[in-house]
Parts: sequence; C-alpha cells; structure tokens
Amino acid sequence: MRLKVLGCSGGIGGGQRTTSFLVGRHTLIDAGTGLGDLSVAELVQIDHLFLTHSHLDHIAMLPLLVDTVGAMRRKPLLVYASASTLAILSEHIFNWKVWPDFRVIPDASAPFLRFVPFELGDSIQPETNLTITALPALHTVPAVGYQLDSGRYSIVFTGDTTVNDAFWPIINGIGNLKALIIETAFCNHERALAEASYHLCPAMLASELQKLAKPAEIHITHLKPGEIELTMQEIGELAAAFRPKMLKNGQVLEF
Repeated sequence: MRLKVLGCSGGIGGGQRTTSFLVGRHTLIDAGTGLGDLSVAELVQIDHLFLTHSHLDHIAMLPLLVDTVGAMRRKPLLVYASASTLAILSEHIFNWKVWPDFRVIPDASAPFLRFVPFELGDSIQPETNLTITALPALHTVPAVGYQLDSGRYSIVFTGDTTVNDAFWPIINGIGNLKALIIETAFCNHERALAEASYHLCPAMLASELQKLAKPAEIHITHLKPGEIELTMQEIGELAAAFRPKMLKNGQVLEF
C-alpha cells in the first residue's frame, strides 16, 4: 500500500498545500488544497474520504471535488467522519448557501455524496489490504486521527491535536507500526498560541514523543509557511533521538 502526500502544510503560498493524503487509488485522508493537484481522471477514482475534523484547511476541496466528478461517477462519494463533524458540514457547508447539498443531488435515492458516521475506535476496510481505524485527537473542534493498516505495516496520522495522553497507549499497542505522521504547527516562541489553538510546538512535540514506546519513523506535518526552517531546527534540537523528518508534498510512504 502507498500513501502519497498531496498536501501537508499549515498554510498556502510558495507551492505549499494544505493537508490531504491519497492512499492507494480510491481513498483520501482529508481534503485540503493539495487535492486540487490531482487530474480529473484521478479524482473520479476516489470512492472514500476520511476527514479528521471540520477545519477549512482539511476540507477546502471537498465541495469542489463532489461538484467536479459527481456526474462522472456511478456511486456516491462516501465521506467518513464523526457525527459531530458531519453535523458541522451539514450546517455550514452543504446548506444551499455556501454550497449545494449534494446528498440530494440529483436526488436523495442516488446522490453524488453520502455521509457515513465514523466514530472513535471504528474500523473499516475501504480497499483490499487497507484497514482504517479512528484514533483519539484533541483539538478545538471534534477531531480524530487515523491508523492506516495494510496488514504488513501501519502508518498513524495524528490529525490536528495538542498534548493527548489518550493517544499514546493505543499507538504503543500497534504491533506493526512503521511510521507516525505528527503535527507541529508553531515554533517555540508561539507556544502560547499553540496551546490556545490546541496544536503542538517543538517543545510540546518532544514531550509527547517521550510517550512513544517503540521505534517508528517520525514525519512532521502542518508546519506554518514562513516558520518551517526555525520550527524544524527546534524539533531537531529537542527531539533528535527520534530522527524526525519533515513531510513533503509529493512524498510517498510505502507500508
């Protein structure tokens, strides 16, 4: 199984794209601006979208995705998220004011879009050799992370999160853990902002990684444009033992 990074930035500009990962050919994790770099032929093949939470940098391309390929598909795009996240999308996005409700277009019996409630601890197999499980995250809105399990290896994505003691016992129990994709949105001098917005800074990240009880590749995501070099320098100094690497657009992780 392959995970391709379509976007992994905490902002835009200078070629940066916000969070979206393509897993295999038919499954997406989040729908940030990186999704827009796929061809129409690739977009049509996406059957499953797993959202970590409702913030714009993670859902920005979802309305346009459905509008672009809905009529080209024979079945609805399935969007998996917590009931709370789906309720936010219903009220604020697919409400006929910001965007049409594609759950009833062209009609409710055969829509272009279908919501699937997917709660913490739930697992599903969207593709052969891929099981996705919702993991705990702690953010300013209801949020989850995801375990992506090919059977051979697992990659874990924290989603947007702050210090989260509930997360680590689950991760430490994954026997085939290969890689952890973990966010660090702010540099250390913005720690107060990181804490207020329920993100991590390098010092907080280093403390969190001390709770990891097994070896794994560490990939840093959600870095803010303009602070990438400083933040990665601080991470390198404080978490050197974990050999963290910056996740990059276009990068492919095999698992």
